[in-house]
Amino acid sequence: MYKYHCLNPISQVGLNQLTEEYTPVNEAKEADAILVRSAVMHEMEFSKDLKAVARAGAGVNNIPLERCAEEGIVVFNTPGANANGVKELVLAGMLLASRDIIGGIGWVQENEEDGNIAKDAEKAKKAFAGCELEGKKLGVIGLGAIGVLVANAATHLGMDVYGYDPYVSVDSAWRLSRSIHHAKTVDELYSDCDYITIHVPALDSTKGMIDKHAISLMKDGVVILNFARNILVDEEAMVDALVSGHVKHYVTDFPTPTVTGVKGAIVIPHLGASTEEAEDNCAVMAAKQLKDYLENGNIKNSVNYPDCDMGIRGENTRLLLLHHNVPNMIGQFTTILAKDNMNIADLTNKSKGKYAYTMIDIDSPVPAGVVEELKAVGEVLRVRILA
Repeated sequence: MYKYHCLNPISQVGLNQLTEEYTPVNEAKEADAILVRSAVMHEMEFSKDLKAVARAGAGVNNIPLERCAEEGIVVFNTPGANANGVKELVLAGMLLASRDIIGGIGWVQENEEDGNIAKDAEKAKKAFAGCELEGKKLGVIGLGAIGVLVANAATHLGMDVYGYDPYVSVDSAWRLSRSIHHAKTVDELYSDCDYITIHVPALDSTKGMIDKHAISLMKDGVVILNFARNILVDEEAMVDALVSGHVKHYVTDFPTPTVTGVKGAIVIPHLGASTEEAEDNCAVMAAKQLKDYLENGNIKNSVNYPDCDMGIRGENTRLLLLHHNVPNMIGQFTTILAKDNMNIADLTNKSKGKYAYTMIDIDSPVPAGVVEELKAVGEVLRVRILA
């Protein structure tokens, strides 16, 4: 029996993936696994029973990743599950920035009691005229799950699309339309494009990447869209660019006191992944990943441990060892097992930065003493046994 706790409301469609072997608990300290969306976990203390955290979404800046890793807690996210919902809102953001739809709707609401509103609208509408997206240049920074969808969709709108991502995955490259131009540098994209949308993770290297210098390289009247993370943009520099008119519109999904109310800023209340479908998709993926890890030890889409898969655990006993990525760990594990006459049926080891994960199938029961010996090996963070 496994116990789980939800720090935020999680779609029932996702929770339905958990069988009768799973039971919800009211306290996180009682749980084997936690499901979370936006709740901040940095101040939480984790119990020894907590084995995994699954974020129903892509961003994980609300979770203390390294502390979890040091305590042998695997953190999952759900990349791509909400990508279509974000993509559609990015497209809506471009349309809102190209045509003064918001201003036009506001005019209609202000004149709702005008008996001649249809006639008067014909005179007023020129104040809300805009431009079309077809033929304009769009720059997409970051060609992950969302960036690829945005880039491909924009080509169908007739836009001339440029993509920049020095770390693009093979999978993303296969899904990218042939008509998308490859920008060799981000500066090239800044200088050439009429619309620029950013889809990169929030890292130390990307924080504030859209800064005063980057904006200075862009065309007058550029439209910048940010549906990734607010910290990717230097908001003070953005406000200055909006006030000067150098940036026509800044479309962001992250309301902050700095940009809210500034002329030219189109601020959306973090609706990117707020669709029924996205919430369901994220919850389903999160629940399936938790279930596979708890029952089989397999890791997929972890952000602090390597992906590792040995399939469904059969009749063998499966040892799971989370440890630091240092030399001779496998040798120490196998020496202990051999000393106790344990026969290894299968073994795999993967690493990711400072951390590594070893899965070992044994064709006989494993005595408690052997587990304790494995736990005592230096650099071992956690040992789990599935039998």
